[in-house]
Amino acid sequence: MGSEGNDSSERQKLRLPEIKFTRLFINGEFVDAVSGKTFETIDPRTGEALASVAEGDKEDVDLAVKAAREAFDHGRWPRMSGSERRKIMMKFADLIDRHVEELASLDCADAGKLFTHTKFLEIPQCAENIRYFAGAADKIHGETLKMSRELQGYTLREPIGVVGHIIPWNFPSTMFFFKVSPALAAGCTMVVKPAEQSPLSALYYAHLAKEAGVPDGVLNVITGFGPTAGAALSSHMDVDKISFTGSTEVGRLVMEAAAKSNLKVVSLELGGKSPLMVFDDADVDTAVELAQIAAFYNKVIAGVFHLRDMRRGSRVYVQEGIYDEFVRKSAEKAKSWKIGDPFDPQVNQGPQREGATLLTGGKPCGDKGLYIEPTIFTDVKEEMTIAKDEIFGPVMSLMKFKTIEEVIERANQTRYGLAAGIVTTDLNIANRVSRSVRAGTIWINCYMAFDRDCPFGGFKMSGFGKDIGMAGLDKYLLCKSVVTPIYNSPWL
Repeated sequence: MGSEGNDSSERQKLRLPEIKFTRLFINGEFVDAVSGKTFETIDPRTGEALASVAEGDKEDVDLAVKAAREAFDHGRWPRMSGSERRKIMMKFADLIDRHVEELASLDCADAGKLFTHTKFLEIPQCAENIRYFAGAADKIHGETLKMSRELQGYTLREPIGVVGHIIPWNFPSTMFFFKVSPALAAGCTMVVKPAEQSPLSALYYAHLAKEAGVPDGVLNVITGFGPTAGAALSSHMDVDKISFTGSTEVGRLVMEAAAKSNLKVVSLELGGKSPLMVFDDADVDTAVELAQIAAFYNKVIAGVFHLRDMRRGSRVYVQEGIYDEFVRKSAEKAKSWKIGDPFDPQVNQGPQREGATLLTGGKPCGDKGLYIEPTIFTDVKEEMTIAKDEIFGPVMSLMKFKTIEEVIERANQTRYGLAAGIVTTDLNIANRVSRSVRAGTIWINCYMAFDRDCPFGGFKMSGFGKDIGMAGLDKYLLCKSVVTPIYNSPWL
């Protein structure tokens, strides 16, 4: 009884958001799953159930895709002028700003995100992401072609159709709008399958989209599991495109399902083992700070057990001249971090969703919730698992190098190519290394420096296709060529 009473008291001390939406959102309405089944989404601070959410399955995906198909083939959204879509999207963004406290609370309790960061940075950036693409909605156009004979030609940019978005749980709001914003601007309709670990904010966004005036059927949200709801969406014959962010293993399954069904277009942001390369000329304190951001980033602002952030720079290469100082200062900084309730503004890190030397960390924190210390390994070799494979958790692997040629070769010794970082004051080094490393994004003297105008996506087994930037809009558009003959023209 005493233990139960203490648990109840601790639970009451935790800040809990009001959870308004837990059912599927199909054709403008919140509905129960056809099966009536639900599943629990877990509060990573306690490991206990936060809410029961409708468990969508194939039958629910069929209903959502049917609504999206009707809205695309016969509805207003793709037939609106770009300026009309822009006005609705701008209102959508304004509503997000108005409800930022509730939305940040949902991601904090559902995904372990740090509340202060989410409220003042991440959610406002989501609203700005919508505004960015809203501004592009009335600027989508083709071009006039200079034909080589008596023909007149031009191109049209048309919305690709019904899109399935499958998003991960480490950035539930950010990834929602990385995908939804450009698709809306292009005139597409869509079905979103949020991760089962953090589905609550996606349902709230669906509600706000309807309030903003997005027509019924344009934006549908199916909560559920990957092998059921996700697989049904990937293999659906009436879905024209799938945009997926997650593991390389599941990315293969998505591509296979797309190929075996209707050969739908696929874009993938997949696994990563991103290198951060620190050169002798770098300021060590700055380099340590960037390395902590690179290795622990989503643990600084989230950190749920088994949480993936493929962009993290978990492989840190330090040139031998500053290696020892870098190791010492990295350990000191990691030990100073405060770990605890993500609603606490003083907390640096919330709950966390072979042969190397453990420098610091690696132990669970507390006896409740999913918390783990930041972890640093030294003496790491390329053949070790922690240097080759994705790591689930706040882990940094430190490796020493001598020359530029060596670090370029070692940085490229991975099947992934999502991102990389360079810390140097030498412009020649920065230019040479940035052109030599096979990765989709290179950050020089910064890390995780995202911007809505900067395309993001990987090389090699980190996937293909870009999120954000105008390249993020292009993947939701088709290019159509239109040709007519011309007669007796005075010029060609």
